[in-house]
Amino acid sequence: MEEEFLLVDTASGRTSVRADAVLARVEDTELTKFHAELAGTQVEAATGPCTSMTDLGEALRRARKTLAEAAGELGLGMISRGTPPKPSKQPIVSRDNPRFRRVLDTYAGVVEHYEASGCHVHVGVPDRETGVRVLNHVRPWLPTLLALAANSPDHGYASWRMVEQSRFPGSGVPPVFASPADYDGQVARMVACGTLVDGAQTFWLVRLSPKLPTVEFRCADAAETVEDAVLQAALSRALVHTACRGGETPPVRDDVCAAAVWAASRYGLDGAGVDPWAEHRVPATELLERLLEHVTPALEERGELALVHDLVERRV
Repeated sequence: MEEEFLLVDTASGRTSVRADAVLARVEDTELTKFHAELAGTQVEAATGPCTSMTDLGEALRRARKTLAEAAGELGLGMISRGTPPKPSKQPIVSRDNPRFRRVLDTYAGVVEHYEASGCHVHVGVPDRETGVRVLNHVRPWLPTLLALAANSPDHGYASWRMVEQSRFPGSGVPPVFASPADYDGQVARMVACGTLVDGAQTFWLVRLSPKLPTVEFRCADAAETVEDAVLQAALSRALVHTACRGGETPPVRDDVCAAAVWAASRYGLDGAGVDPWAEHRVPATELLERLLEHVTPALEERGELALVHDLVERRV
């Protein structure tokens, strides 16, 4: 898992462009790697592979503690929230990094003040063919994962992070892919059109990782608690395992998926969601119940059903 955090000045409450100073005070371990992000107000902790939710939770807690202590030594706070309550007034993107400079030059004002933080879940797959089948299978469930993880309330939205992310080309639920070659071709086409900086950059809510043998879920806002992050991990892995069991997923329209993402970002679990198959509004909690029913066999197989139900009850 990868968790992005925001650094804040404890006096003003504004985000602080001190990521390099914080990262200089931490050391990578076999369990966790720490990274800079595009915004100098953000730091990222990436765990190594975990096979149990208990191990994952422990790794996440250690990483958060390490970063929070390093920030505290500099008089900074660290928050896990999808967007900052009070954004920085300083430039947040460094031009010293060549790739960051290209991103800034490409997207200009869209990325100039982009401090959105997410919680990304990587789930291992045996090959890219399986990965593509997983991408196609999970498409209708991505808005529900977002609704469950909404943690950036602003401007009347439950997930303002998703609104900010929607400004990038090709964001949201990915299209259906016929094969890994089709997936690669679509990414290459967007690079050729100039809407992506390179092949490692996509804005879909789920994708094949460009570096790891995984499917990467990118729906969730930064998780307020470790328990919220673990819930996203458990549901994401259960969706992958369910997809690997086989069976066809009824097709859903791209525009209806986009409507479902918007509804999830607007209301979270506290209002209407969009049923991607029936193509009309239903309570978001009903969609969550259907997601849990869909992945119950996979959760039971790993002994995680009770854990997930407990974490959902806390969240709802």
